[in-house]
Amino acid sequence: MDGVAGSPDSGAQRPLLRGDPSRIRRVGVRVEGIVQGVGFRPFVYQAARRWGLHGWVRNDATGVEIELEGPDGAVEGFLNTLRREAPPLSRIRSIAVSDKPYHGLSGFHIVPSDASSLRTALISPDTAVCADCVRELLDPKDRRYRYPFINCTNCGPRYTIIQDIPYDRNKTTMARFSMCAACRAEYEDPTNRRFHAQPNACPVCGPHVWLEDAQGRILAERDEAVREAVRCLEKGRIVAVKGLGGFHLAVAATDEEAVSRLRRRKIREEKPFAVMFRDMGTVQAYCHVNPEEERLILSKERPIVLVRKRRPVAPSVTPIASSVAPRNAFLGVFLPYTPLHVLLFEDSAYHALVMTSGNRSDEPIVTENDEARERLLGIADFFLLHDRDIYIRCDDSVTRVLPGGLMPIRRARGYVPVPVRLARSGPVVLATGAELKNTVCLTRDRDAFVSQHIGDLENLETLRAFEKTIEHLQKILDVRPTLIVHDLHPDYLSTQWAEAQAAPLPAAQEGEGGRDMDVPGEARSVYRIGVQHHHAHIASVAAERHADGPILGVALDGTGYGGDGTVWGGEFLYVDGAVCRRLGRFSHVPLPGGDRAVKEPWRTALAALWLLAGDEVEDRYGFFTNRWPEKERRGVLAMLRRGIHTPLTSSCGRLFDVMASLCGVRDRIHYEGQAAIELEQSLRIDGGAYGADLEKDGDLWVVDSRSLVAEAAEDLMRGCPPSVAACRFHNGIIHAVGRLLDRLGEETGLRTVALSGGVFQNVYLTTALVSLLKDAGWTVLTHDKVPPNDACISLGQAHIGRCLLERIGSAV
Repeated sequence: MDGVAGSPDSGAQRPLLRGDPSRIRRVGVRVEGIVQGVGFRPFVYQAARRWGLHGWVRNDATGVEIELEGPDGAVEGFLNTLRREAPPLSRIRSIAVSDKPYHGLSGFHIVPSDASSLRTALISPDTAVCADCVRELLDPKDRRYRYPFINCTNCGPRYTIIQDIPYDRNKTTMARFSMCAACRAEYEDPTNRRFHAQPNACPVCGPHVWLEDAQGRILAERDEAVREAVRCLEKGRIVAVKGLGGFHLAVAATDEEAVSRLRRRKIREEKPFAVMFRDMGTVQAYCHVNPEEERLILSKERPIVLVRKRRPVAPSVTPIASSVAPRNAFLGVFLPYTPLHVLLFEDSAYHALVMTSGNRSDEPIVTENDEARERLLGIADFFLLHDRDIYIRCDDSVTRVLPGGLMPIRRARGYVPVPVRLARSGPVVLATGAELKNTVCLTRDRDAFVSQHIGDLENLETLRAFEKTIEHLQKILDVRPTLIVHDLHPDYLSTQWAEAQAAPLPAAQEGEGGRDMDVPGEARSVYRIGVQHHHAHIASVAAERHADGPILGVALDGTGYGGDGTVWGGEFLYVDGAVCRRLGRFSHVPLPGGDRAVKEPWRTALAALWLLAGDEVEDRYGFFTNRWPEKERRGVLAMLRRGIHTPLTSSCGRLFDVMASLCGVRDRIHYEGQAAIELEQSLRIDGGAYGADLEKDGDLWVVDSRSLVAEAAEDLMRGCPPSVAACRFHNGIIHAVGRLLDRLGEETGLRTVALSGGVFQNVYLTTALVSLLKDAGWTVLTHDKVPPNDACISLGQAHIGRCLLERIGSAV
């Protein structure tokens, strides 16, 4: 745009060229997305002045509204600036420009917004401390030198401190801190990056930290508390650190004794700990990091990223304690994302800290000081506390990079409450999610707001977190649901909660995958409906990918309540919105002892071999059975013979347990999915594949896993290395799924398939299966916004609920 009147310069606002109205243009600009509370109005203000434009900017109900007058070239330059240089925390969804009659505006102003119109604006997630704030944090001449709560419009807390909307300081947990004159001047200056930064504070007027021992005695306050916490960590002590969305339990990651002590106290035997490193260079000293992984680690979201360990590390590098991630080839790594984290690494002797969720096993993350003193007593030696309250808990997010993109594993801090954009607007639906890895989802217009990770909904503490999350989402979105959607399992706490909130939507017909509904005679304010677990899995992909019309779905996971008295988990489905039909499944395997078989994979392995050999199993397969405890083995065989306490499952996840046990990888697990994770990591690439026959059971296709297990067992008994057998097993599953989909594609005429379920967290299987299907001409839909595990269930439930309401009309 060189030579165009109105080009930006480095001085004050360029004078508006008047005289020839034909050269002057007036436009209205509407920007939608996350554009409030992120410094968007001061950005617009400064950009307009740079381009010599007159007009105004304000927040409105859907985003930001702008009116501009100036030379046409300057207007175009401004619009390009808007698209290319938006504030780092903003997420522009759309920019609409409309021409307006010339008016003769003077100057450029940030005008007040109507607070009553801001109830639908999108809220930014919490984000990592920005480079500008870090520079000030470490500058001895800056008035916020070593202040742990430094922030600006480009970084810091948002979602976890908001109590209500609109997003103003008096509706956050910062309300109790009145800004000093210096902070107030920054807050009111549109040229300052702290303009309307609601958490803005300094050592004079803001929150502060202090360090307590386990008896509650205050040992140090303010900066000395941080320095003393560093000394405690250097001595191998466990420190509970209050962060953005909850507490961490911190310990030096290279101290084997200290990490082992944390495991014993937290009762967390083998599940890997995440490690926070000082900087990217330190991460690379310990792990293999590709460019995409590095970009993700450094992103403003700052998730935990799973990357492969270096084995061994350089001789000059002190190794990470083996008990951090035992028997695991990967490490969950992340970088400091709050000013307090940065200070914990300043002048420290350590360069890596275990930073694991501050909770006891199976409980939600602790958020309150008194709660930490009570629930973390006996785990933490010291408590680094502060007085900025956390209103809503939010764990660290976990992500993995795939060859074709990203795979969210836990979606929370940095990503929530950014909505999943749906294909079209619809009624308000609340979905209560699954039992494990629970999330909830609330829809509004075209947006689906999937909550942060809540946890396994198996105790009162997690139920309370579940209820508070629903209440909070309804408040900040200013909506109430027309329909509540829940799982079909009657014993889930989420189902029982939904039953207490609303009356059932009357059913005309009930099918195994869902229900066909009649319009009720008298509409009520809110109804509820149950949805089958695997239907929700596939519907979540359809919602993400805007898949209209029927698709095929493959849902592979560990457990899901079925409609035929068995446990589902290896499902081939026809899905068209609220309609679901089961077309195929994996063959049934007994689960001796029910849930105990999930925790002890050798039980399921013995059951799979018993299906092949019956009472001769110990003679034919003694190579395996002799490894398993004799007394318990006899009990399991008795269950199998009598058919007592041996529920049947079509779960593909349980087949990975079987193979892990046969390969000698894992007979007992200490956390969900451990056997399958270690089996995948043990495999050595091989071109072979075990076969799985396709059979018919009435109208259902069945992948007969017995032949796959039989070939694997024979191969191992002949001396095949377990790592090779593991790969052939994976390949067998991949080819079996591909073959059955080809059959179903021929029968239905469909060539689009959605993949969902926890099994698809297996990178080898997912990558190879997607490649196989695409080569065969399939359109393959997978997740990239929500995890493929049960965290996606709430999104799928909400999608099904909306589709159902579309079918039955507006009577509900």
